[in-house]
Amino acid sequence: MVDFRQTISKWELDETLPDIRQSKTLVRMYGLVAFDMDVKEMQKIIDRTNDVVCEKVNWTEAWSKKYPILAAYQNEVGVQAYVEKLNGMLEDLEKQYGYGELDAFLVLKDILAGVWTRRKEQK
Repeated sequence: MVDFRQTISKWELDETLPDIRQSKTLVRMYGLVAFDMDVKEMQKIIDRTNDVVCEKVNWTEAWSKKYPILAAYQNEVGVQAYVEKLNGMLEDLEKQYGYGELDAFLVLKDILAGVWTRRKEQK
């Protein structure tokens, strides 16, 4: 059983972010609300998320629980070749459009998400 007092304390101190599974368990345990998060609620969470806390989170580790490939691909893929290509794309966005590093990254990430969506729709 998880020590929820310690978990909640870490959330309150901005040491960690809530884990969705823990949140669902707490909600069920205390009968707080039906757990049915909608897009607006997710947006509120994103808006409240502190950048300092986000930097502490190992996103690869967190997402690899749902998508195990994220924990395994580094041993299978020649990552450096992709790093070089992606760095080139980021530099192009920075130079051509005057974007800063973060903006260029976000644009490239959004483009990739769009490619993924279109590929799923074509299947």
